[in-house]
Formats: sequence, structure tokens, C-alpha cells
Amino acid sequence: MKSKILFVLCLLAGLMFINAGLDKFFHYMPAPKDMPEKMVKAGMAFAAIGWLMPLVGTIEILGGLLLILPRTRALGAIVILPVLTGILLANISIAPSALPITFALMAVVGWVIIDSRTKYLPMVS
Repeated sequence: MKSKILFVLCLLAGLMFINAGLDKFFHYMPAPKDMPEKMVKAGMAFAAIGWLMPLVGTIEILGGLLLILPRTRALGAIVILPVLTGILLANISIAPSALPITFALMAVVGWVIIDSRTKYLPMVS
């Protein structure tokens, strides 16, 4: 039962990351109308750096795909963790209204990391 719940949560989180990554390339999701001015300026600054958003989008797509597949879930959690940390810090400092979904994604990725901790031991020993 635990593995099925984890699979569903990883599937949802992975699809969210894939969707966010694809939006970095195709810009099909409109920006929220109530987005704080600081967040709009930060987004424009990141977009001005030509290579940054495609890199983040690629990492989100790759991490989302790896998170969905049970065999590569541990790698996907590690790949997506830096992006998720940046999302968390941006939401804490600029847009706290998005924190609930960020905490939900952090919980899923944290669960995968804790559940896969034996796979990470060779990297740190």
C-alpha cells in the first residue's frame, strides 16, 4: 500500500515538474494576475539570461520523468532538489501564498529521499 501511495504522489509531482519545465520552453501557461511585482521583475531578470530558463526547464522535465519511474526515483529526487530549494526560497521571500504547494512537493521529494537513503550511502561514504 505504501508503494502505491508513493507512486501516485511521485506521479503527480513528476507531472507538475514536467508541466513547469515544458512551460519554460513553450510559455503556454499565463502568469497569475495577482503575482507580486518583485516576482515579475525576478522572472524578467531570469528570462534575460538566455540560458538559465532552458536549463531549469530541462532539469524540471528530466527530474519529473525520473521521479515518476520507480527504478530512477531516487535519482530524480536528487536532480529536482536544487530546483525545488530555489522555488521554496523564492516563495518564502517573495510570494508566500504559493507555500502550501511547495511544501507538498518538498514532502514528496523528502519522502523519496528518506525512503531511498540506502541508495545514497555509496556517494557519501
